[in-house]
Amino acid sequence: MTDPDTPRHIEIRDGDRTIAAAEVMTREEAGRTARVLLHAASGHVTPGRRAGLVDAVMDLPEVQASARLEATVPLGDTELLERLRQRTHDAVTRPAGCTALVDADIPPHSRPGAAQEHGGGTFAR
Repeated sequence: MTDPDTPRHIEIRDGDRTIAAAEVMTREEAGRTARVLLHAASGHVTPGRRAGLVDAVMDLPEVQASARLEATVPLGDTELLERLRQRTHDAVTRPAGCTALVDADIPPHSRPGAAQEHGGGTFAR
């Protein structure tokens, strides 16, 4: 497992184009909270690809070991928000400028299935 205090960068790519990315930071002294900043490329992105980013983030060992999630999502990105709601419990969402802030509990064993694909594209950790 990686150092929980080391930030992680994850990308979902379509060829040479990054279509979604996340910055992930977990802190032991912050009550086992994972902080995530999610980004998506503008323009058309194949449905399901941004949800794959959420899956990649939620499947990180340090996120799985966390109890809480604090995420920043582009306001109006319903695919990212809906997948976060599916992968967490008791999600509370509120607008903050051009983003939405999500606070939620991370359920134990929140992985939907070990063999699940991450949005059909490649991702890098």
